[in-house]
Amino acid sequence: MGLLDVHCHLDFPQFDKDLNEVIERARNAGVKFIVQNGVNPKSNRKSIIIAEKYPDIVKLALGLYPVDALDLTDEQFDDELKFIENNKDRIVALGEVGIDHHWAKEEEKDSGKKQAENFEKIITLAEKIRKPLIVHSRDAEKEAFELLQSSGAKKVVMHCFNADFDTIKKAEDAGYYFTVPCIIVRSKHFQKMAKKVSLDRLFTETDAPFMSPFQGKRNEPVHVAETIKKIAEILDKKEKDVEDQMIDNYKRFFGK
Repeated sequence: MGLLDVHCHLDFPQFDKDLNEVIERARNAGVKFIVQNGVNPKSNRKSIIIAEKYPDIVKLALGLYPVDALDLTDEQFDDELKFIENNKDRIVALGEVGIDHHWAKEEEKDSGKKQAENFEKIITLAEKIRKPLIVHSRDAEKEAFELLQSSGAKKVVMHCFNADFDTIKKAEDAGYYFTVPCIIVRSKHFQKMAKKVSLDRLFTETDAPFMSPFQGKRNEPVHVAETIKKIAEILDKKEKDVEDQMIDNYKRFFGK
């Protein structure tokens, strides 16, 4: 049925010079869905333009990356949530959103408390407009999961989830889904995730232009094929069967 990239950033400057070629390579490789994730007000608006330019393949998620959100005033943050709500019919999810304690340390700017407040507002919006969440949780995996649970979030994708496997099991039991990035080719954690998490709860992603399977090279949607190869190898399955399951997961989860 084809390939899937459920999380990437085609609006980033790394793609400014050759986005048409990147999209064409993806099409030619059989990529059916690319979920473009916005990260801040400027990114969200550029993401809309990209999704409108390539409607056959690019699907839209609008969001506020937790570190970027710290740079907004409360009024700007709330205005952007209203912008996302006003564009709810254009989007398949809210993303990229969540909590980050890697780039924004908890002790700086009282960011831990502020990030939690921001994330709670985003979860509330997601439930209001009935859209899934694509969640970033770097160095804050357990906190993000617990906040999602306490807030009653139901449709959740844990993007590049690097939690311990007790937390991963709890998230799976809660009905959450997980993305497998291209670095599975050399990451023991994601290789283990592919073994332990049910295949019907996984998505392939690139996080392009980051986390390339080829060290030193820019990542792009076509590279999800490398993830499929690795998952098929780990599970001793045919690549096409893994591809088909990912597309089935997408249609079931996003309702498209």
